Amino acid sequence: MKNVNVAIVGATGAVGTKILEKLVERNFPAKSIKLLASKRSAGNEIKAGGNTYIVQETTPEAFEGIDIAFFSAGGSISEMFAHEAVKRGAVVIDNTSAFRMDKNTPLVVPEVNPKELTKHSGIIANPNCSTIQMVAALKPIKDQYGLNRIIVSTYQAVSGAGVEAIDELSEQSKQFSDRSEIQAEVLPSASAKRHYPIAFNAIPQIDSFDESGYTLEELKMINETKKIFNDYEMSVAATCVRLPVVSGHSESVYIEIDQDNVTTSEIQALLEKVPGIVLQDDPTAQLYPMPLYAEGRDEVFVGRIRKDLNHPKGFHLWVVSDNLLKGAALNSVQIAEELIN
Repeated sequence: MKNVNVAIVGATGAVGTKILEKLVERNFPAKSIKLLASKRSAGNEIKAGGNTYIVQETTPEAFEGIDIAFFSAGGSISEMFAHEAVKRGAVVIDNTSAFRMDKNTPLVVPEVNPKELTKHSGIIANPNCSTIQMVAALKPIKDQYGLNRIIVSTYQAVSGAGVEAIDELSEQSKQFSDRSEIQAEVLPSASAKRHYPIAFNAIPQIDSFDESGYTLEELKMINETKKIFNDYEMSVAATCVRLPVVSGHSESVYIEIDQDNVTTSEIQALLEKVPGIVLQDDPTAQLYPMPLYAEGRDEVFVGRIRKDLNHPKGFHLWVVSDNLLKGAALNSVQIAEELIN
């Protein structure tokens, strides 16, 4: 698959525009790039890499001649058009939750489980953004020391909820400054009965709740982590919170490993050698990852590594990454590059 014809579904959205940027930035061997979106967006112009692209309406016929199709327009669109793209010869790399837990669909982070790509039947799922950065940081630890328990609390940026959430944060910040009434229509989720301001707030709900009391976002992290690590006996728990940050998800991760007598410095030394991981861990210099400085960066940043004071095999980590890049667009492009290689 050299010099491939590419399509991006949801090309006008927050992730779709980043996919186009990454294809150009990384000199992806695309013979052509077709931008697809809703009917109302058709005809819009998007510029990237010195080229101007005209957005077209997403239809089944739009996938004729396409080799790789990136989907980032929501689960219902993926369910409607992904198989149409596959029928016409495309490999679909899907950014939604539509196929992630399907037993016949690989769920892939290239640094973690690239061999799963050989098992695809036309569709490859890109994991949840929060899951990607966590498993990328934990994979080297799991391989070296074993891993049997994960407890994660996420502090997620509004960009994970789309352009509308970014705009609402900006508008609410102005309303707060002007002492005017704050309007909330987007968060915690579009389907929620009630909506709350995100400016100067923290909302402990991402997506809707199920009967277990967990949100769907939390269940995604739990189930996807087990699938990616191919370890369904692993203990995983998650609490997901939305913060008034534009881009960059942060995670407090507690793990329990299998081996005895492992030191913090050994884990730091291990992660320091891993491509795609940046160790920022010097409390004496106040060096630790922060989303403001991860925005626009491809790497996963890890710091605040320390041993648990009560459990001899327990460790705490702080993991930060740009959710629109490694958490979505970059990981999708890396999947495509791995397919070509």
